[in-house]
Amino acid sequence: MHKYIKVPIFFLSLLPILIIFYQIIFNQLGPEPVKEITHVTGNWTLRFIIITLAMTPLQKFTRLNFWISYRRMFGLFVFFYASAHMMTYVGIDYRFDWSSISDDIVKKKFIFAGFLAWLLLVPLALTSSKRMIRLLRDKWKKLHKLIYIISLLGITHYLWLVKVVTAEPLIYLIIIVILLTLRIRMRFN
Repeated sequence: MHKYIKVPIFFLSLLPILIIFYQIIFNQLGPEPVKEITHVTGNWTLRFIIITLAMTPLQKFTRLNFWISYRRMFGLFVFFYASAHMMTYVGIDYRFDWSSISDDIVKKKFIFAGFLAWLLLVPLALTSSKRMIRLLRDKWKKLHKLIYIISLLGITHYLWLVKVVTAEPLIYLIIIVILLTLRIRMRFN
């Protein structure tokens, strides 16, 4: 049954990027299109982190195992949107000017936090297949606990970016803290 639900969820997960492409084609991104694309892909990265972190608590609270079968797909969408976010910055905003990008990573702490979060996502994406799960066994679970650090780096990236904290990053922070707290409580119960 859940196989039939996975396909629509996959296409719904692609909707934000399809909307961005639509807005690019029809020139609807506003006066600062690069900033808008960066903002949207960053927000969807955080949303997919939250969705991914929510799968285990949902499974525990509902006692329905099908939630876990979506976790990998949502985790890969975290990497997809994080990569789109970073490529917007690297490729469109900075046009692959590695010198300026390196300067930003070293001098701007919010860029460093975001870049580090993306780097930590790479091994998770590369080891997300069933084959890698079998190969790594217990090490796979340990490696994929990096999502907790990544979630904190992601929200830190956003908070340091905005400088003046607004409702949006605060809501993400609260949800991430709640989900991480639930994970800790479930582990000790």
